[in-house]
Amino acid sequence: MIKYLVEFVGTFIFLSVIITSGEAIPIGLTLAAVILFGGQVSGGNFNPAVSISMMLNKKLSQIDTAGYIGAQLAGAVAAVMFVKSIKK
Repeated sequence: MIKYLVEFVGTFIFLSVIITSGEAIPIGLTLAAVILFGGQVSGGNFNPAVSISMMLNKKLSQIDTAGYIGAQLAGAVAAVMFVKSIKK
């Protein structure tokens, strides 16, 4: 269960920076940071396309892929809601 929480938090942070900055350097540094933060726990996917790719390469089970994608989508929705709430 912790790996899904890591995917949620990592996606939330990553997408929040993408939405607020839109600049390559902060986005790249944030991606590196969240991978360092969660890579050992979840593999640091933080993107449904990466999760699907890992499943197709038989490095992630179908059950974990579904859990990761659910956590990533929830993290993305939370990030959008958070950014909208602070930009008022």
